[in-house]
Amino acid sequence: MSPTRSPAATSSAPPSKAELLAAAGRGIRDVVAPGLKVLFVGINPGLYSAATGHHFARPGNRFWPALHAAGFTARLLRPWEQTELLKTGCGVTNLVNRATATAAELTPGEFIAGRKRLAAKVRRYRPRTVAFLGVGAYRQAFSVKQAAVGPQSEPFEGAHVWVLPNPSGLNANYQLPALVKLFRRLWLQSSTSR
Repeated sequence: MSPTRSPAATSSAPPSKAELLAAAGRGIRDVVAPGLKVLFVGINPGLYSAATGHHFARPGNRFWPALHAAGFTARLLRPWEQTELLKTGCGVTNLVNRATATAAELTPGEFIAGRKRLAAKVRRYRPRTVAFLGVGAYRQAFSVKQAAVGPQSEPFEGAHVWVLPNPSGLNANYQLPALVKLFRRLWLQSSTSR
C-alpha cells in the first residue's frame, strides 16, 4: 500500500467515481520535514484524499479552514497546496496509511501498527508537538480509554501531544467554530513553546 498518484493528484479537479473506487487501500505521501512545530496526524486517508494525493481533500472537510482561522496559515490553503504547510512549521501524516471510505473499516491492529510507524517517524523528524485528529483513533492506538480533547500529559517520543476532533465534515459533534477554538489553543501553545 505505497503512496500512489492518480491523474487527479496533479490538479484541483475532483476525482471521478472510478478514481475514488480505485483509491481504496492506497496510501498518501506525508507532508513532513525535520523540526516541525506541529505534526498533524490524521486517522487515515479517505478515498477522496487517496485519489487526489492530497490530505483532507474532500470538500466539506474543515481541516484547512480551521488551520487558517486558528492562525496557523496566513491564508486559506487548498489541499493541493499542502506542501505550503511546511513553511508554517507544520506537517501532516496519518496514523494508518490505508485509504478507506470510513475510518470504521480500520482494524484495532492497524491502529497499533500505525502507532509504531508513527513513533519511528517522530523520532526521525523530531516535531515539537504531535496533534492527533481524532479522539477515538488516539484512544485505540494508545490504549487510553479516557483521553479527552486537548493537551495530553504523556509525551510521545519526546513530543508534546494534543488530541483534536476529527475535522471531517461527517463529524457533527464539532462544527467549524468549535474546531477553530481548539486549533487556536494549539496554535497559541505551539507559537510560544520551544
